[in-house]
Amino acid sequence: MNCFLHSLQLFSFILLLAGFGFKISIVPFHLWTADVYEGSPATITAYLSVISKAAFIFVFASVLYTVFKPLETSWYDMLLLLSVATMVIGNLFAIRQNNLKRFLAFSSIAQVGFILVGISGSSQAASTSVIYFLLIYIFSNLGAFSVIVLVSALTGKETIGEYKAFYKNNKFLSWVLTVSLFSLAGIPPTAGFFGKYFLLAAGAGKGNYLLISIAALNIVISFYYYLKVVKAIFMDANDQPIEKLFIPSFSRLAMIICITATILIGFVSWIYDYIYSVSPAF
Repeated sequence: MNCFLHSLQLFSFILLLAGFGFKISIVPFHLWTADVYEGSPATITAYLSVISKAAFIFVFASVLYTVFKPLETSWYDMLLLLSVATMVIGNLFAIRQNNLKRFLAFSSIAQVGFILVGISGSSQAASTSVIYFLLIYIFSNLGAFSVIVLVSALTGKETIGEYKAFYKNNKFLSWVLTVSLFSLAGIPPTAGFFGKYFLLAAGAGKGNYLLISIAALNIVISFYYYLKVVKAIFMDANDQPIEKLFIPSFSRLAMIICITATILIGFVSWIYDYIYSVSPAF
C-alpha cells in the first residue's frame, strides 16, 4: 500500500513538473518559447520573459521545498537531468539565432537551467540564491528588452545584423544593452556574476561537483553569443547604421533604473543578507 501511494505521489509530481516546466520553459517543455517571443509584441515578450517567469519559478521552488519535500530524493535526480538539458540546449540554440527576440528566448531558457541548479540545493542558501538571481534577472532582462522594444518600435529592426555599428549613433542605448547582456552572461562586475556565483554555490551544497562543472562550462559557452551582439554593436562596420533614435524621458528613466540596479545589486551586500534572513530554512 505504501509503495502504491509513493508511486501515486511521484506520478502527481511528474504531472505538476510538466505544468511548471511548460510555464518556465524547462527543456523539453520549451518548444513554444522562441516562436511566442518572436511573434508577440516586444512589450508582451518582455512581460513573459521576466514577470511571468519569475513568479512561476518562485512558486515552483516553494512547492518543491514544502509539498514535495518527502520526495526530495526523487525530484533531485529529475532536476539534475532537466537542468543540464535546459542549459545545454538553451545555449546551443541561442548561438544560432539572429533575431534578437529569439536570441533572448533561448537565453532565458538557458538561465532557467542555471536556476534549477540553485533550486536543487534545497536549503536556505538555495532559496536565497534563487530569489537573489531572479531580482537581478528582472532588471537585466528588462534593460535588454527596453532597448529592443524602442528600436523595434521606431525602426522595425530586430536582427543582430541590423545592430552593426549601433554605437555610432546611439551610445546610450548601446551601453544599456551591453551592460544588460554582460549581466545575463555573468560577467563581472555586473550583478549577474554574483547571482550565478550564488546559484552554483547553492547547488554545490549537495556535493555534486559534476553538475557544477557542467554549469560553469555552459556559462563560458554563453559568453560567445552574448559577446557576439556586443561585437556587432561596437566593432562591426555598417555603411548605414541605425540612425540616432529619440528616447522618451520615461523610457530613459526606466533604462537608467535597470542599469543602476544591474550594477549595484552585486555590490550592496545587505540585499543578499536581507533575502537570506527572510528565507525559510529547509
